[in-house]
Amino acid sequence: MTQDDATRTVGYQLKRVQAALRAVMDAALRAHGLTTPQYVCLELLGRQPQLSNAELARGAFVTRQSMNVVLRNLEEAGLVTRPATAPSGRALPTRLTEAGERVLEAARADVLAIERRMTSGLGRAETEVLLRQLDGMAEALSGPE
Repeated sequence: MTQDDATRTVGYQLKRVQAALRAVMDAALRAHGLTTPQYVCLELLGRQPQLSNAELARGAFVTRQSMNVVLRNLEEAGLVTRPATAPSGRALPTRLTEAGERVLEAARADVLAIERRMTSGLGRAETEVLLRQLDGMAEALSGPE
């Protein structure tokens, strides 16, 4: 593969889109006092309260150590709450506070607007096909070689 060909690969184009999406999301979320990982964490908790640190880390594509920092910052901002001790085992289930729910709702509106902008050249059927294809690509990479 020549250098010219490298930019015409699916992997390169996925990374290019991911980098552009992250930059636009970071800028929009800054107005809400959030980073992208913090927003993803709030979104995950909004959909499924009481997730553990490990579950949140997997869902946000960060390490457990990074998620600890994200959660600590969200807790200090009053957006999430965690018990001082685990009700069972070691996992500290996290919940959104009322303030966290309000921030999530406002931030989600901006993120959905970014999503619409990003996919504006696609029709509904094309978007569904793309989503299925992306799911298939992720599955192909998570299984054995």
